Amino acid sequence: MKKIIAAAALAALAVTSMSAAGKKESALDDNTPITITLWTHEDPNRQKLEESYAAEYMKQHPNVKIEYSVYPSTKIQDLISTAYAAKNAPSIWNLELQKAYPLLSQGLCAPVDPEALGVKSEKDITAMYMEHMLDAVTDTDGSIGGKKGKIYGLPLELNNWCIYLNKKIFRDAGLDPEKDYPKTWEDMMTVCEKITQRNGNIITRRGFDFRYPDYLISWVPMVNQLGGRVVSADGKEAITNPEAWEKVLAYMQEFGPNGKNLGAPTYTAARKVFDTDSNEIAMSLSGLYQEARIRTANPDFYNSMEWMVIPYPVFKGGKNLAACYYFQFYMVNSQIPEREQKEAWRFVNFMLSHPDEYLEKIALVQPRKTLIEGDLFKSMPYSSVFTDDLKRAESVYYGAASWQINQQINEAITSVMLNGVSPKEAVQKLKKSAQSVLDEAL
Repeated sequence: MKKIIAAAALAALAVTSMSAAGKKESALDDNTPITITLWTHEDPNRQKLEESYAAEYMKQHPNVKIEYSVYPSTKIQDLISTAYAAKNAPSIWNLELQKAYPLLSQGLCAPVDPEALGVKSEKDITAMYMEHMLDAVTDTDGSIGGKKGKIYGLPLELNNWCIYLNKKIFRDAGLDPEKDYPKTWEDMMTVCEKITQRNGNIITRRGFDFRYPDYLISWVPMVNQLGGRVVSADGKEAITNPEAWEKVLAYMQEFGPNGKNLGAPTYTAARKVFDTDSNEIAMSLSGLYQEARIRTANPDFYNSMEWMVIPYPVFKGGKNLAACYYFQFYMVNSQIPEREQKEAWRFVNFMLSHPDEYLEKIALVQPRKTLIEGDLFKSMPYSSVFTDDLKRAESVYYGAASWQINQQINEAITSVMLNGVSPKEAVQKLKKSAQSVLDEAL
């Protein structure tokens, strides 16, 4: 899907002159017609809101044309990478941190322009956000963009995933949603066995299913709970503590069609089915934003409050870790002219200066201090569940090879769930392949 918003052209010329001391300041012509392209992933609620921001911005700046394009979330990363290779990438784009970081680490993103945000320095930008929220896109040592101290992205949203639960399905299975919801992954298997319904081997009602293939966010924390890591603390070893990985892959094998047959990657995404309230799935992993999607897709279900949100489960005896938190950052292309970069950051700032509207209309959380500490956020249903899980969560793993490793984890999970590969064999292959891409990225 692709939608382009266009507007008019032409407005204000600003030329800086030489100072009395004879120093020259760079002169950027802010009045000439300019086109800003923005590529983002599909989200009908956000698209409508951001299109309105684009129209408003163009009205205020008649020399600026905003081309707003939307692509499937499964394709946009490849499209952006291909566009960069052709030196035809958009002015502005956004991806999840673990998908964006490989591009960021190659120097393909422009630093945020404090002046475009109406502030004096990077310190002023950092002060707007919760502690550590800009760490991943701040160049502390010159290794990201070669400009130490610069910030290379602004967060569209901070997300962590908890579990949405359909109370009606629980009651239909003879369970009390308030008391019997799964606290551990062992409980999850037991509860799913009670809820799942089949027609032969085909599942017609699932108790729960995973977020395939967003494994770094949703699945790797299960491994972390048992002591495994994607990459060691020194960044040199991939897939540490293989025994932990084997145990979680064994869980997936038992959960899948060749085990207890409770779910699989071959079924429709759980979060999409959940919204329909069609007796097809009882629990689904998603973020606070899912509330707005339920409200839009199925207002009767939303208003019935026959749904609730519960914490991310933990293995018995495992570390008390929730699903990883992650970010969507708006970033600006470093390959475009400086004038275009500046205007791009101005427009990004214009959009993101409406955090309350993003939260109220589409349930997206910008990690701004004023928003998180405000009454609006606290009034969102089950926002406290997300806040409490955030306190026991770690950041999603990100690095130059992060998305390649995610894809390799996908292969490992698919092999044990669908192809009968042993967890031990799958981990051996995963460790070898992940180490190879990590070594190449170092």
